[in-house]
Amino acid sequence: MPLDYPVPFNQLTRELRRLPGLGPRSAERCALWLLGHKDARPAQLAEAITCAAAAIHPCRECGFFAEEELCSICSQTVRQGKELCVVEQATDILPLERSGVFGGLYHALGGRLAPLDHIGPDQLRIVSLLRRIEKNRPAEVILALSADVEGEATTNYLTEIIAPLGIPLTRIAHGLPAGGGLEHADQLTLQRALTGRRPA
Repeated sequence: MPLDYPVPFNQLTRELRRLPGLGPRSAERCALWLLGHKDARPAQLAEAITCAAAAIHPCRECGFFAEEELCSICSQTVRQGKELCVVEQATDILPLERSGVFGGLYHALGGRLAPLDHIGPDQLRIVSLLRRIEKNRPAEVILALSADVEGEATTNYLTEIIAPLGIPLTRIAHGLPAGGGLEHADQLTLQRALTGRRPA
């Protein structure tokens, strides 16, 4: 029988392999570090993961990470009635917020239209977006989606259903690289993309 790590170690590596970007060897190296390095604190790490999973949930309004019903952005009354920026994922909100050029509210769709992956309008937060627009009547709706085929398809779909509501509708300028997402863009690129937006 070939020599192998103990069963608990293999269970740990299997769970680590579920993380994005970790293959078998990377997961094994992480497990070895967690179990053998003097600076590793596996109990504290496990507790932090458990606490974060229990305490953090999507914001009721925009979908960003929140501890309360509303996130720290949606709970700011000074932002109400201003522009509403529509993004694909909750992780796209923070780069835009950190750019410092946008002071409105956000709405994360939870993805984009991808028929090959069986992701249609019903799988995205589009109904709640339309409800927010009709209820709050923002000064402008900005579509800040990726500049790839699926992002463009989602932008075109949203344009068709939002335009009849009579709200000014724009899309960010293509300062972002084609096929790239917001989370990888630098601050200057995001500033140019937002300030150079055009009618959708």
